[in-house]
Amino acid sequence: MDTASEIFSKVREEGRKFLLEPEAKSICKEYGIPVTDFRIAKNEAEAVSFADEIGYPVVLKIISPDVIHKSDVGGVIVGLKTAEDVRNAYKQIMENVKNHKPNAKIVGMLVQEMAPSSTEIIVGAIKDPQFGPALMFGLGGIFVEVLKDVTFRIAPLTRDEAEEMIKEVRAYPLLKGYRNTPPADIEAIVNILLNTSRLVMEHQEIKELDLNPIMVYEKGAKTVDARIILEL
Repeated sequence: MDTASEIFSKVREEGRKFLLEPEAKSICKEYGIPVTDFRIAKNEAEAVSFADEIGYPVVLKIISPDVIHKSDVGGVIVGLKTAEDVRNAYKQIMENVKNHKPNAKIVGMLVQEMAPSSTEIIVGAIKDPQFGPALMFGLGGIFVEVLKDVTFRIAPLTRDEAEEMIKEVRAYPLLKGYRNTPPADIEAIVNILLNTSRLVMEHQEIKELDLNPIMVYEKGAKTVDARIILEL
């Protein structure tokens, strides 16, 4: 059984529909969708050790099936530059979650590399009752939140369709480079769209998928946050 099938089976057995972030990222990695380097720490000492391995700066995030929106409960701290920062952040996050959700089941702490800032994009998927899986693409931040500058296609995608999606958004010129910002790696974005299409076609139990933000560089890209919701 492949990694994705094993994880989906485990999630269903536990009566969940939301995947934990490391579960979603493990599936992304299996399908060739680049993600930030991460480890799962079970205690403070492991968090420091993993941060040393990954390299600073790092981000800490709570891992809990009872905490879907981590930022709302103080479950995320970014920009940690030293081992002491990690120790303090670990304690602070645990205290924050305990205060907001005292009965939350805590699986561990996600120790994640802090991806350098760059052009942000979003890739999403939703299962339409009539047409099946549909993919969405747009630039992140204000472009998707305020301007709703996104484009859609029904899966499965062809390479031509993926390229068309990228060129259709009004903010496309920004991907070609502007001011002091270098051009984004369009081929990396195309591959993310194609691999996401393959994922949702091969696993029709996926109801929603959200990769946001994805940092796109001159060469390559990294998915910072990944969310997958299953049909019950």
